[in-house]
Amino acid sequence: MSKVAQEFGIQDALTALGIKDINEGTSTGSKSFSSGEIIESISPVDGVLIAKVKTTTKTDYEKVMDTATSAFNAWRTKPAPQRGEIVRQFGNKLRELKEPLGKLVSYEMGKSYQEGLGEVQEMIDICDFAVGLSRQLHGLTMHSERPGHRMYEQYHPLGPVGIISAFNFPVAVWAWNTALAWVCGDVCIWKPSEKTPLCGIACQNIAAAVFKDNNLPEGISCLINGDYKVGEFMSHDGRIPLVSATGSIRMGKIVAQAVAARLGKSLLELGGNNAIIVTPDADIKMTVIGAVFGAVGTAGQRCTSTRRLIIHESIYDKVKEAVTTAYKQLRIGNPLDEKNHVGPLIDTDAVKNYEQALKKVVEEGGKVIVEGGVLEGKGFESGCYVKPAIAEAENSYDIVQHETFGPVLYLLKYSGDVENAIAIQNGVVQGLSSAIMTNNLREAERFLSAYGSDCGIANVNIGTSGAEIGGAFGGEKETGGGRESGSDAWKVYMRRQTNTINYTTELPLAQGIKFDL
Repeated sequence: MSKVAQEFGIQDALTALGIKDINEGTSTGSKSFSSGEIIESISPVDGVLIAKVKTTTKTDYEKVMDTATSAFNAWRTKPAPQRGEIVRQFGNKLRELKEPLGKLVSYEMGKSYQEGLGEVQEMIDICDFAVGLSRQLHGLTMHSERPGHRMYEQYHPLGPVGIISAFNFPVAVWAWNTALAWVCGDVCIWKPSEKTPLCGIACQNIAAAVFKDNNLPEGISCLINGDYKVGEFMSHDGRIPLVSATGSIRMGKIVAQAVAARLGKSLLELGGNNAIIVTPDADIKMTVIGAVFGAVGTAGQRCTSTRRLIIHESIYDKVKEAVTTAYKQLRIGNPLDEKNHVGPLIDTDAVKNYEQALKKVVEEGGKVIVEGGVLEGKGFESGCYVKPAIAEAENSYDIVQHETFGPVLYLLKYSGDVENAIAIQNGVVQGLSSAIMTNNLREAERFLSAYGSDCGIANVNIGTSGAEIGGAFGGEKETGGGRESGSDAWKVYMRRQTNTINYTTELPLAQGIKFDL
């Protein structure tokens, strides 16, 4: 263990989460096994190897599928409230282990410790939501056109659900899917990001203990590890009716095509290019808080990170000055140290993408007004720490049209009324999150109308980041169209069935058709 890991109790956290120095990366409940190649989990905080994980082979995967399929046949027969009780217990385990799991998230992924704890809290919250949902998996009853008939809809468990998650939220997004899938009667097979495999193993250990304590079949929660090739096992597997994938647009298109080719269902949460519109009626102080947190939180590696700030020309200079002044107060460093605002990027490849973005915006005619750069020296040995940067740009720039997963914020100027700002906001292929800062009711309602923001999330007087689990989370256009977490997102994890019951001694046909024998 490194000096940083020792100082902040990482070994104690790993021990509490049941993680040893070398780990098996495939698990079906209480049984762990793997026969694939080794991948290394290296912390971006200090560049030190945390542990080694074995990847899943095709033979390993078949063992997982056999166990998951068997578990599904038993799990789906449990009444939904009983399944909810298991999720309740899982949520309580997360409460007990919130600190060590939050610490692991921070150390393995690089987000601040407070954000790591917040991510575990999201897991707890979705468990609470799912427990209540377990008694509310409602269908509909409707009137039949035929006398003596009753019609209704009901929802049934779907089957084994495949989950592919990204490094930036290494535990919460899995929980969004899993907690709902479990109460719906599904079993889950999870491939976490190969950049954060230990977070996956930790969550699997917690879940496996709960299922074992309740004498439930192995395989309700399964873990596979590896790169995209392991994800392809699920995408092409007809035994998995639903694949939920979070990641880049490029990855999502590959998954969607593979799943669609076998007429399966996919739930996609892909890239974002999120903007905050700042109108002349905006509260500048609130704008600065929302924009800065949205742009630099998780070092700009959220799908909901604020990428573009669209400011009215009449207040452009005032907002620019306020935001650039706020950037001077940011503290960059070890994310486990709660005094720091910004931690590292996930790896040096992410650093290269960040540097290329800043170079490209200048080449296209933009101007960097808060200089970026890679930090070196004591505390920055991993080579993954960069300075949050701000550039003046145009929405038409190629680099602005694409998502850079790092702390780069583009300032864009608009003139005229709010319709012009909305057109800029919508003028990208992504459609995840959006926000407007205004005290003008007409502007706010226009932004939220059917001809306003085209994103799945549209906020007024808050930023683009920080979604609550009670609302459905997801986006439109090339963000994929999926919905996870709250509201009625549970329906994607179930199959719908319409039932008609005839309680008479006759057999009338629909639409008044006569068929006499």
